[in-house]
Amino acid sequence: MNISTRQFENAAIVDVTGDITLYNTPEVRKTLLDLLKEKRVKRVIVNLEKVKYIDSAGVASLVEGLKLSRDLKSGFALYGLSKTTREVLELTRLLKVFEVYDNEEEALSAIPGGAGGAK
Repeated sequence: MNISTRQFENAAIVDVTGDITLYNTPEVRKTLLDLLKEKRVKRVIVNLEKVKYIDSAGVASLVEGLKLSRDLKSGFALYGLSKTTREVLELTRLLKVFEVYDNEEEALSAIPGGAGGAK
């Protein structure tokens, strides 16, 4: 798995490549918490286009990022969910909890905390 971040105006985009599993979840968690707690970014957008599989530990790290973003009044969104990733979030009933977009343009144009949401 590989994680990189890039800045776009008031949002940090986290590009994840590879499966998110128990073994590499600490890296995902550290990246998300660092952006929210330390760097205090206004909005975190997680790009999951190149993630084919996510397990329960990976979902837990995304939920932790979402919870912290809400506590800090920041935005948190996901985009580019593969069929499998989308199914995992549907099965856990979390798809409607996250802001989910089809692509980066939609995620960036959404108003933080606005009426955007799961599709």
